[in-house]
Amino acid sequence: MKKLGLYIHIPFCKKKCVYCDFLSFECDDFLVQNKYVDAILNEVELKCREYAGYSVDTIFIGGGTPSILQEGQIERIIKKVRESFRMCENAEITIESNPGTLTREKLTEYRRVGINRLSVGVQSFDDELLKLIGRIHTVEDVRDSLREARNAGFDNINIDLMFSIPGHSKEKWHATLEKAVEMDPQHISFYSLQLEEGTPLFEAFKQGKFNPASDEEDREMYHYGINFLKEAGYQHYEISNAAKPQGECKHNMKYWSMQDYLGIGIGAHSFMRGIRFSNTSDIREYIAESGGCGYKTYTVNSIRDDAGEFMFTGLRKVEGIDLSEFEQRLGTSFFDFYAPEQDEINEYINNGFLELRGDKMRLTEKGIDISNDIMAVFV
Repeated sequence: MKKLGLYIHIPFCKKKCVYCDFLSFECDDFLVQNKYVDAILNEVELKCREYAGYSVDTIFIGGGTPSILQEGQIERIIKKVRESFRMCENAEITIESNPGTLTREKLTEYRRVGINRLSVGVQSFDDELLKLIGRIHTVEDVRDSLREARNAGFDNINIDLMFSIPGHSKEKWHATLEKAVEMDPQHISFYSLQLEEGTPLFEAFKQGKFNPASDEEDREMYHYGINFLKEAGYQHYEISNAAKPQGECKHNMKYWSMQDYLGIGIGAHSFMRGIRFSNTSDIREYIAESGGCGYKTYTVNSIRDDAGEFMFTGLRKVEGIDLSEFEQRLGTSFFDFYAPEQDEINEYINNGFLELRGDKMRLTEKGIDISNDIMAVFV
């Protein structure tokens, strides 16, 4: 059977971070949450009928803060997925979490229902910086949560880290990386903070309350992170992700390899059979229609779309893309398809930003710094 990844969106947070522009909002009302979970269960049932020929090999419960849900609610979701879809043996099942909402009871439930990968939004091992960006947890909460997670049986743990935070020095970033590695997670994601319009942090920036990190400082922190994690035994396998051997996130690899994935919940995006579509972002509509709202967007990819997405997503992987796979997918060679852009491509290769070896093309480490410019050539 064809393999399918499921993404399930839980939009609720205890407190929205000042930098966040994701589809999420503060809500700890059990009744609202339960109605939303009911709608998710119905959408799962609807979607399984449409995609009955697939088996699920990854599930990613993201947010928002999925760990804000009370005991029993995550279990209902996993149970419905197992009842509705054919599950692959040893499927990777991930849940995102915030240390400020994790409890021993929740972690025990997650393992009991088959969740085998925990992603923890740490961001920093500096309490002052955590407070500055509006996180609800402390460094001590992180340590407690990771200890309880291991006691509950989790041995596949990711922690998210953020750099270029206002007031972030190189020394603080280095200390955070050292403490992160001491926690011995299987996987570490590390992101540069982005100022997004409409967020409180962006408003503070407009009012001159802080100066963002310069491009040079940002890139220095990024490259230090890559090299530090390599020395600590982590393989840098995607622009913002590193893992111990065989510890890559299988679900996210679907996004970067143009494999089929199905989104459940408000605002969730899907890519199935060469078609991209997304759900409504209106939670009232979603609950009222019990998850059966139809699609907010629905786009059948053209050949140009497929080519651009293959390059844009594939070049995020450190190993890059396989040109023979490009030809297999598109029915034409890479060099024929991108003949009009060949001079630009050659310039990036000659200047050491792109590397071409046989059928493999990848961004170099310095090419990652201008990846948006390079990828724009292909889309």
